[in-house]
Amino acid sequence: MIASLIREIELRSFSPQKEIAIISPEEMIETIYFGGGTPSLLAGKEIHSVINAVRSHFKISDNPEITLEANPDDITSEKLIEWKQSGINRLSIGIQSFIERDLKWMNRAHDAVQALNCIHLAKNAGFQNFSIDLIFGIPGLTEKEWKKNIRTVIELGVPHIACYALTVEPKTILNKMILTHKKEDIDTDGQADQYSVLMKLMRSAGYEHYEISNFAKPGFRSKHNSSYWRGEKYIGIGPSAHSYNGKMRLWNKANNAIYMKSINDDEIPFEKEHLTQSQMLNEYIMTSIRTIEGMDLDYIGDDFSNQHRERIEIIIKNEIEKDMILFEGNKIMLTDAGKLFADGIAVKLFA
Repeated sequence: MIASLIREIELRSFSPQKEIAIISPEEMIETIYFGGGTPSLLAGKEIHSVINAVRSHFKISDNPEITLEANPDDITSEKLIEWKQSGINRLSIGIQSFIERDLKWMNRAHDAVQALNCIHLAKNAGFQNFSIDLIFGIPGLTEKEWKKNIRTVIELGVPHIACYALTVEPKTILNKMILTHKKEDIDTDGQADQYSVLMKLMRSAGYEHYEISNFAKPGFRSKHNSSYWRGEKYIGIGPSAHSYNGKMRLWNKANNAIYMKSINDDEIPFEKEHLTQSQMLNEYIMTSIRTIEGMDLDYIGDDFSNQHRERIEIIIKNEIEKDMILFEGNKIMLTDAGKLFADGIAVKLFA
């Protein structure tokens, strides 16, 4: 598979077709992200070979952010040294909770001891820039326990935290167990309360709430995720990987065997979707309104149309509660109350 990934990087860099190349050899790449699946199972030399392939075929900034998603149970002192030597300078660790009961409820492979220990190991290995994921709204998670999870993050000096409400997807084993009363259902009101607690505690500890689900100490925002929210171009490498060139979304076929055979034949097996103006506007609304910078009405007027700008201003004035939004010049941002209803507000503003 690694050989196929490297070959796809080569094919994209050589291709004269813009929809395949996406990023030209003259454009600067600021971030590299190893995510999806379980990239923390990769050996250091495999990671190094992929990073080298990117460096060989594209222009990379002097200090790129290179992130590896890692499971706590995959993290050892030896692996951390390997990853660091391979070029990884940021980790995204899927801790989810420091409470044993929660980890068992979510069928996580790691335990509470590993959840704590992996942070100490990362810091001891010299990783100053890392993020952890936490999940709130887990059935049985009390407000006291949730506060303890948050305070653990703060006391450990974790520079970045991504927090998500537990969701149950249809047709999953978890959904079936809830429907048959083998597991407790989610309390959405309780999730809202825990999110409010999260915002207050993180802000009081000096973290920037720079995106609905993301909090960072000053200087530690995720550059990679921030580029998504700004609508910048990106290339996804490997089976199922998505790419975006500003006007078109592309995705590689998910089947590993089909992917590797196509790459071996010097073809990238992808499908594509041309985005309409309305789709591009809706994506801008959805992503921008979630960020601390907010949604820019001037940008909407200049890049889409003044009709859309005026339409949105009317909706905000007539249909959205005043305590949900803040105006700063031509920017519209969500209040803490508004953040609880971000998706619904965005949908109201869609073209």
